[in-house]
Amino acid sequence: MIRLLTAHRILIATAVVFFVFFAFWEYRSYLQTDNGWAVFRALLYLWVAVCFGVYFKKLKQWYK
Repeated sequence: MIRLLTAHRILIATAVVFFVFFAFWEYRSYLQTDNGWAVFRALLYLWVAVCFGVYFKKLKQWYK
């Protein structure tokens, strides 16, 4: 049976991949349309991905 912490780590890792992909998607949208809000959203999604990545790395330390 899968432990709750392992399931949580899988979900967080999936979220990191999703937000990085979505940040690149928004940046590509900016390059095509020159929409300033697309850059803002791309940076926001990239920041969220970094925050989830830091959380993912610290999670093991918190639950020792």
